[in-house]
Amino acid sequence: MKKLLVRIASTLFPAAITSYAYQQLTNPQVRKLRESELGILDKADKEKLRFKNFDIQLYTWPGGTKKILLIHGWEGQAGNFTDLITPLLNAGYTVYSFDAPSHGFSSKGETSLFEFTELVGLLIRKYELNTLISHSFGGVATTYALFENQDLQIEKYVLLTTPDKFSERIDDVADMVGITEKVKSRLISRLEKETGMDLKILNVSKFVQSIHVKSALIIHDTNDKVIPIARSKNVHKNWPEARFKEIEGTGHFRILRTKSVIDAIVDFLN
Repeated sequence: MKKLLVRIASTLFPAAITSYAYQQLTNPQVRKLRESELGILDKADKEKLRFKNFDIQLYTWPGGTKKILLIHGWEGQAGNFTDLITPLLNAGYTVYSFDAPSHGFSSKGETSLFEFTELVGLLIRKYELNTLISHSFGGVATTYALFENQDLQIEKYVLLTTPDKFSERIDDVADMVGITEKVKSRLISRLEKETGMDLKILNVSKFVQSIHVKSALIIHDTNDKVIPIARSKNVHKNWPEARFKEIEGTGHFRILRTKSVIDAIVDFLN
């Protein structure tokens, strides 16, 4: 019913509905964490980093001499990696993570892919990292950051599901909200005007062709309802340094909490 109303409103009030869709894309809705997730965050060393107009929450779990950065997805946060952190500590890693602008325990405000991307690049430099794990949209931010910073050299990178084309993200939002093609075109024009970017070139499958990653592993569930597996497969097809592992029974979020997936990650990193 709501989608039908939005579709009717798209025809009657295209400017207002374009603004509504833009708000959906730039104001992440972040879910509350479970007690266990809050508990693992309590064990981290915390600091705040001033970035743009945001106070970014940073987390460090001190461990071994190896270092790794965990990059959450859009509308995600560091606590989503709860089940991964102890196995990584046991494998000899010091683990770093963060809540992106307007995510988790970072301060709130309108944000974008571009701020997320810039922050990832900044943190890779800050902590001098060459090992990464991303979930979902974190794969877009990370591959874009590596594409924009060609001097960054990554040894190992695990992507737990990854989108491909940013235009597909807009298609997903358009479908979810119920906007018309006309409003979608206006939305793309507004995003391109405000970012100065041609959104058609924002494709992970393009970025991975020229980033410096020695070895990558993409893991994706066949029944992922949020990001279709075909998107990850297209990234893999364009990335000779990447291996692909197809799984089932975890969906988009439980992949972060599944023991067989965590074991595969640690095996790959070792």
